[in-house]
Amino acid sequence: MASQFQHFDVVIIGGGPSGATAADDLVKQGKKVLLVDKQTRIKPCGGAIPVCVLKEFDLPESILVAKISSARMVAPSNKTVVMPVTGGFVGMVDRESFDEWLRERAASHGATRLRAEFIGVKRSETGQLRIHVQEMDAPAYQAETVISCDLLIGADGANSKVAELCIPQRRARKYVYAYHEIVELPKEQSKSFDGAQCDVWYQSDLSPDFYGWVFPHGTTASIGVGTGHKGFSIRAATKLLRERCGLSDAKMIRREGAPIPLRPLDRWDNGKDVVLAGDAAGVVAPASGEGIYYAMLGGRLAADAGLAFLRSGQARELKTARRRFMSAHGRVFWVLNILQYFWYCSDKRREGFVKMCRDPDVQRLTWEGYLHKKLVRGNPMAHLRVFYKDTMQLLGLATHT
Repeated sequence: MASQFQHFDVVIIGGGPSGATAADDLVKQGKKVLLVDKQTRIKPCGGAIPVCVLKEFDLPESILVAKISSARMVAPSNKTVVMPVTGGFVGMVDRESFDEWLRERAASHGATRLRAEFIGVKRSETGQLRIHVQEMDAPAYQAETVISCDLLIGADGANSKVAELCIPQRRARKYVYAYHEIVELPKEQSKSFDGAQCDVWYQSDLSPDFYGWVFPHGTTASIGVGTGHKGFSIRAATKLLRERCGLSDAKMIRREGAPIPLRPLDRWDNGKDVVLAGDAAGVVAPASGEGIYYAMLGGRLAADAGLAFLRSGQARELKTARRRFMSAHGRVFWVLNILQYFWYCSDKRREGFVKMCRDPDVQRLTWEGYLHKKLVRGNPMAHLRVFYKDTMQLLGLATHT
């Protein structure tokens, strides 16, 4: 930075999809924005995005590394159910290039980028925010850089330091610990692997309470697992998954691990001049672990709320970010949380869950809801049939085939 106490309208901590989206939206509204990101690590992520993201956030299809036409669910018994994608496709992105593209887009529209680590926040005598950062490229002896701003957006991930320092939290976060390996695909692909298909493995030796995944990225693949059990070896499980999908000898390009929050925080703002977005706010979908779309939406809603706050000076505007998100997606998160609680707890139930995925109503409603991010209301009888079949499976009264 040119000098200490340089002033910005908004400082955003974290340059992932959430922070980069917020930065882009705000700078296009004429705000002076600083985007602070360490750029030294990448979040473990399968990289799937629904087709609605391209239009909603003005993304070119060229940013995709693959288009997925089906998902294969693998049960504990190794029985499989293939769910063809209807009404579109699932796009795949590589987070290393995807996140950087989003940051560069924000910069091209006027946001200032700073490669730095967020240290803390203080206030001036008049109450104005003072953001302390340590620039990554600065000499070791250089003192912290201090920036003043009117609004701080915390988009710094599941272990958000902004949330820790600024937001009073009413309950503990709920996490899944995720780990994946990006591997180079061999020229002759294994018979156990389809480059146009996402595989989701529901087996207890891969994850006792979540799932394992194999997601194609064109010439590479993301292979990983998630679990809420701290004592479970997710690296050993990933090695086992690579063996099962015929990619044990594939060259590893990189590997990453991180906690994934599966419960939105009760509060996203401090009632003054700080608001959270993305993983920092806890907006990753239970059961599926989907986070990119919700992170980008969270960034947009934080930007909208921040813009209203900057225009009016009314801190209550910051609450609208969480209110709008939960109004649109709170019910979906609630349903997915129940699904994870009931269906992922044992191999017997996971066997029934995968079997239920054969049902045409389940498949259609799943893809319509996922691809377009809206609750499907067009066919109430389909919902009733799914509820009935789901209940019969849960009670063990379904006919087995």
